[in-house]
Amino acid sequence: MLESKIYQINVKPKTQDGVGLPKEKVSKGIITFNGIEKDFNNYRKLKKKNTLDMAIMILSMDVINQLQLEGWPVKPGDLGENLTLDNVNYNSLKPGNKYKIGNVELQISFICAPCKKLENLKYVGLSKIGSFIKTLKNRRGWYCKVLKEGTIKSGDFFEKLN
Repeated sequence: MLESKIYQINVKPKTQDGVGLPKEKVSKGIITFNGIEKDFNNYRKLKKKNTLDMAIMILSMDVINQLQLEGWPVKPGDLGENLTLDNVNYNSLKPGNKYKIGNVELQISFICAPCKKLENLKYVGLSKIGSFIKTLKNRRGWYCKVLKEGTIKSGDFFEKLN
């Protein structure tokens, strides 16, 4: 059996447009209770309540690969995820599950609903946003709460704790 690991770490510095996607690849990240350093998320900033439950967003490569097979040229970071996971079955991820990555611990909070901001992806735009949102239903990713802060890097193992 292949071991689950971090395929890619993604962040988006704050920009004038205020849109937090697509996120850009970085080799390592400092994870705090508020999220990953140097990452801007407009929705979390505006929401102001319960943002600790939305500190990190995760998505697995199996979803990205499936979307590509369906004709969407999605790349890691496009959907706003901070951590793109490899060798993880997306359907095995559930609220309440706890995971360890390096010295960081995360707990899945809830699923991330697709939003209209995805229209900012070049291959989506205004003309395709409706069908893209329908396509992503229940597979855009999961929000996580940070239980233990620390540093992670690409290639770190993603281990289930419970």
